[in-house]
Amino acid sequence: MKTIIAEKPSVAREIAGLVGASDKKDGYLTGSGYFVTWAFGHLIGLGMPEDYGISGFDKASLPILPNPFLLTVRKVKKDKGYTADTGALKQLKVIEQLFKLSNSIIVATDAGREGELIFRYIYEYLKCSKPFERLWISSLTEKAIKQGFDNLKDGAAFAGLYQAAQGRSRADWLVGINATQALSIAAGNGIYSLGRVQTPTLALICKRYLDNKNFTVKKYWQIQLSHNKAQVDFKSISATKWDEKQLADDTLKAIQRGATPTVSSVETKSVTEQPPLLFDLTGLQKEANKRLKLSAEATLNIAQSLYEKKFITYPRTGSKYIPEDMWAEIPTLVRALQNREDCKQALTKIKWGRFNKRIVNDLRVTDHHGLLITDKVPSVLNADENKIYNMIALRLLEAISQACVKEITDVSLQVLHYDFTAKGCKIQEAGWRSIKGSFTDDGEDPVQELPELHKGDELAIKEAAVLEKQTKPPVLYTEAGLLSAMETAGKEIENEEERKALKNIGIGTPATRAAIIETLFTRNYIERDKRSLIPTEKGLQVYGLVKDRKIADVAMTAEWELALQKIENNEADAGTFQKEMEAYAKSITDELLQTSIASTNQPKLTCPKCKSQQLIIRDKIVKCPDEACNWVQFRTVCGVQISIENITSLVNKGKTSLIKGMTSKAGKKFDAYIVLKENAESSFEFEKNKSTKRNGK
Repeated sequence: MKTIIAEKPSVAREIAGLVGASDKKDGYLTGSGYFVTWAFGHLIGLGMPEDYGISGFDKASLPILPNPFLLTVRKVKKDKGYTADTGALKQLKVIEQLFKLSNSIIVATDAGREGELIFRYIYEYLKCSKPFERLWISSLTEKAIKQGFDNLKDGAAFAGLYQAAQGRSRADWLVGINATQALSIAAGNGIYSLGRVQTPTLALICKRYLDNKNFTVKKYWQIQLSHNKAQVDFKSISATKWDEKQLADDTLKAIQRGATPTVSSVETKSVTEQPPLLFDLTGLQKEANKRLKLSAEATLNIAQSLYEKKFITYPRTGSKYIPEDMWAEIPTLVRALQNREDCKQALTKIKWGRFNKRIVNDLRVTDHHGLLITDKVPSVLNADENKIYNMIALRLLEAISQACVKEITDVSLQVLHYDFTAKGCKIQEAGWRSIKGSFTDDGEDPVQELPELHKGDELAIKEAAVLEKQTKPPVLYTEAGLLSAMETAGKEIENEEERKALKNIGIGTPATRAAIIETLFTRNYIERDKRSLIPTEKGLQVYGLVKDRKIADVAMTAEWELALQKIENNEADAGTFQKEMEAYAKSITDELLQTSIASTNQPKLTCPKCKSQQLIIRDKIVKCPDEACNWVQFRTVCGVQISIENITSLVNKGKTSLIKGMTSKAGKKFDAYIVLKENAESSFEFEKNKSTKRNGK
């Protein structure tokens, strides 16, 4: 017997159907010489400090450097602590029994770092020594799975991938656990979560926010002229930018008194715009954020759903190319779209027999090729799935189309010794831009068409006006902008040698960047302001504490990503990397323990229940640190945030000021005081009859 282990039940069922394992059992399927089971994602993970006998946050225990690292069954929060997930324990017992009954194993978890880690941690935890092979596929179609089974790979060939995944997992533990505990101990009030990739990402957001906030906007003025020649309207703009409006007005009056614009030069050049490459995951997330306002996490979830329904290839890819041996399949994929209404217009623009092979590059394909549709075309999808699918399908059509050729004309004019410029564009060959019918990129002004102009031509002025403009601050990050910054973090490094070495290295990976952003939301470090990402007060406080520390260093994080890539490619030693991470963890722990936490002007309040402990004031709750007392007051009551002033009044005087605009469970608005009863429980008191309505916690 052989055991096939997939990452989740849905994939296991697909595989079971193809290998003839149709007999359903509890936690697996069997038949035709196979057991087919699944892992429910990460069943096994690295143990927490408690598993090493270290409880709470203790300065004397830092840094925590496990040797060896312990593996534990996935845990869930229960009461004040964590306990093993009963579902994970049950499935793990199934897997253990199947491994014992099998001669060998076929690994069918996702073909990437995390998929490899999911299996290897289970294999190691169960102390299994059975031989295993790897099913390495980029699509869940029947054809792809069958091809994968015909070409199973030796498990040993993925040792580098496992070591990179394990190295990443341990590095995140060493940095996250030690840095979080060190800063929280230094703060002495609340938990300040830090992480190997999370903190540099927060630093990017905070720095951009502060640069934007502290930017001094300056006004300037330019003169715009309107012309007409050969029945073509066009405009020119002054090269001069006046700092004073009066100077621009005076120049305009002089021009209006009869000055004649004269063409001083005409430069025309042909520009070839190559089509975009296929989407990788980050590219898809950026486009979906720009076009659909979807978060990176939402886009990944939608893409994963489309993948599991067999409509697209593996979404967690970092490549925009396909290998040479896949090129023959592209016409089949394009023909499949003929049955899709949303693509019919675009398909009329395709040049059959002249497909552009720019997406073919064996050397640029990583674990997986660029995002493609499959030959299974959907008929029914929900709205967001439909939009994401269309993005991927239309990007394929763009990628195989010919280049767009534009004729760009730059005209210089002289008016009263002032230089004016006019820029024109003429589409000579639409190429890939005809697929969507868009001929300029987002953020670009539509380029006007110019009449035929020659040096020495004199032009009439139809209209003339002074335009008020202003310098623009650095734009706040959207998720699309942040993903770009994470992807190209190496390019922002100031040291030239480091920048060259890391120019194509980002922070995080395509598969993890969405989760990193979501973690910052969960930690209440960032929030959305319309489409922009801005730091919260807590996020700015953490940034202020760590911005000059090693843990916020983007260059160092990019170097780690490069090291992990080398380990994956068997070009670097995983043991050396771990020793470097341990030394780094010790360094940042020492650094953070010495951090001085500035007072946040929060009051020192004594617990109203036990009368002995100082309350811990956090973003969402105020609580007594004594677990035996366990007094707590939520900061948000019926939809209204309770201010520090009202918390102080409640604790010290037993009553808040009148809190307005709260919403009952029935959806009705009401105003009330929050008061403390004799047992220190909070409740509502109303303005007129002072009656108590219900608990205010």
